[in-house]
Amino acid sequence: MADWTRRQFLDASVKGVAAVSLPTVFRLDPAAAFASPLTKGGTLQDYLTHFTVDESIIRRTMALALERGGDYCDIFFQHVISNNVNLEDDMVSRASSQVDFGVGIRVCAGEQTGYSFSEEITPEALQLAAQTAANIATSGTGSPPHAFSANRIADYYPVETRWEETSIGDKIPILLKVNEMMTSREPRIIKTTVRLADSNSYVMIATSDGRISCDYQPMLRIFANCTAVDNDRREKGGYNLSGRVGIEYLTEERLENLVATAVERTVRQFRAVSPDAGAMEVVLAPGSSGILLHEAIGHGMEADFNRKGTSIFADKIGKAVAKPFVNIVDDGTNPGLRGSINMDDEGNPVECTYMVRNGILESYLHDRMSARHYKVKPTGNGRRQSFRHMPMPRMRNTYMLAGPHDPEEIIKTVKRGIYAESFANGEVAIGAGDFSFYVRTGYEIENGKLGRPLKEVNLIGNGPDVLSKIVMVGDDMQLMEGGGTCGKNGQWVPVSFGLPTIKVAEITVGGVNRNTNRRGRRAGR
Repeated sequence: MADWTRRQFLDASVKGVAAVSLPTVFRLDPAAAFASPLTKGGTLQDYLTHFTVDESIIRRTMALALERGGDYCDIFFQHVISNNVNLEDDMVSRASSQVDFGVGIRVCAGEQTGYSFSEEITPEALQLAAQTAANIATSGTGSPPHAFSANRIADYYPVETRWEETSIGDKIPILLKVNEMMTSREPRIIKTTVRLADSNSYVMIATSDGRISCDYQPMLRIFANCTAVDNDRREKGGYNLSGRVGIEYLTEERLENLVATAVERTVRQFRAVSPDAGAMEVVLAPGSSGILLHEAIGHGMEADFNRKGTSIFADKIGKAVAKPFVNIVDDGTNPGLRGSINMDDEGNPVECTYMVRNGILESYLHDRMSARHYKVKPTGNGRRQSFRHMPMPRMRNTYMLAGPHDPEEIIKTVKRGIYAESFANGEVAIGAGDFSFYVRTGYEIENGKLGRPLKEVNLIGNGPDVLSKIVMVGDDMQLMEGGGTCGKNGQWVPVSFGLPTIKVAEITVGGVNRNTNRRGRRAGR
């Protein structure tokens, strides 16, 4: 890998008057933890040493947490190192790093939960956090384990080079290359922005049922955005790649795909038109259009919404919700994908969970709390944003499996409709499943053929209703190359999604009403 000198870095970053800052935020004096850095293939003892604890300290902390009667306790240790580098045109405009380090303690007593966290990991800080979390529980019979057994987990994201072993000098040439590829590909491009964000998260989870689990969680996201001008019109667009991968993932082929997609989607908008408004057939493209599946359907299948009776799927287990050729899963085991995890944030093993199998609603997505309520095993969907947050049921990689239909034949069956390719922002009401999504790119379909590119398109409907109206499912399932960051109850976690080409018999399209010449409303903000 390149080993840039300080002079080369400054030359690349200060063309013009670009300011570069490299702040590092420490939540405590990290000397003890950094004195024992974790390496590839770290053992349980390595993690204990890194977090400056041992099993006896953890047991004493749990005893305090459970002394008022809690029936379960877990302790979540986390150390995150994250970096961002931004390139605007051919200048590094911003670079930053952040270190986060701390512990969260949860105590459960039946359906009640107490939670406390600390940005210090010392015996005194652990004691205070444990006593605070214990205040929720006033009766019960819980007791801490006498000894822990190491919980073996899978490895769904092996990397060759960890991000803390990758210097900014290794990253800047990649950003400069992406920038040059965009500007040379299309003369109408007048501005580019490239951003590379990476992180490593080290996690250790101890539970009062005697398990202790450790995981190293890498993450990469690279964005390529551009602005193009044609006469008096200006259009913006972009694309991103993401995954639990190392720098070796950024091959020539992937960078070419990143640039080609970003540029093509941008300049296509010069030819785009707004569609007619009204209810019509809609074909969802494979891959990133799976965001509609994630938002309009997936959230309604998270077990906490159903346990509280707020999801429309609360009484649908074992019932038909779609055609027999519709199968929907939430999977944490896809190698290297953004939403994949070796274990969930409660230390549970992950799996491929069938939510809908052959059109029948089979399972919700469970964390420990909901699994106990429903008397089933956790599905490995207990996730949290950080040690400051309690886990809750969250999606990982949510997608529909391939079906029996040919994608070209699907389009040929549409007399008048739209082909939705990629989405931007949207709004979803989890309980009822009502949604409104803004289609970023797509095409008209006329008499079985793709027509003009589209812009300013909303899809407005109801998730369960759309699920029941899926009439064709293609055999071309694709997982999104990038991914998203999903928000719920103020917490954000990385996810991904996917879809084969599917045909929905009817969705309301908000475009141009030719009778009133008024445009449909924009989804989201």
